[in-house]
Amino acid sequence: MILAAPPTHPGFLSPTGVEIAFLLVGLVTLGAAVVSVTTKQLVHAALWLVVALGGLAVEYLLLTAEFIAWVQVLIYVGSVVVLLLFGLMLTKAPIGRSPDADSGNRPVALAVAAAAAAALVWVVWDAFRKTWIELDGPAQGSTDVTGETLFRHWVLPFEALSVLLLAALVGAIVLSRKKPEGERD
Repeated sequence: MILAAPPTHPGFLSPTGVEIAFLLVGLVTLGAAVVSVTTKQLVHAALWLVVALGGLAVEYLLLTAEFIAWVQVLIYVGSVVVLLLFGLMLTKAPIGRSPDADSGNRPVALAVAAAAAAALVWVVWDAFRKTWIELDGPAQGSTDVTGETLFRHWVLPFEALSVLLLAALVGAIVLSRKKPEGERD
């Protein structure tokens, strides 16, 4: 009689190196996001946003979704944050602490943020609690599957986002123009 050894699967209390790295990068990303929305300096907020979005790209790499990670870097870190920084520079936003960046609504904002986070967690949990990942076929994070999904179902939202970003850039340029002498607001 031969006894088979029980399978050795890592459990909850024995995480792998990838899981530990995922947790550490997630904590850094969360910290950068919190600093990004709590700092009173607008340029520092934009730079902390770069760190948070870069952390998300690293998380995608750890999930073996390389294509999505590079899209995150190119579109969000490379385009959106640069557009935000150009908007700050073109509108002559204050470089140091801005008294307009803080209002007395922090408790209300915190309550709304907590309610929104709870609602999002509940919606995602409710939507995916009975969903099973099909392991047969191409990998879900592969370029083939991602490209097919993007170009089949998400073309219109991407085009709408590009028009919105273009409108924001044109608006920043219009706001930054110097008015000729004698012209009033």
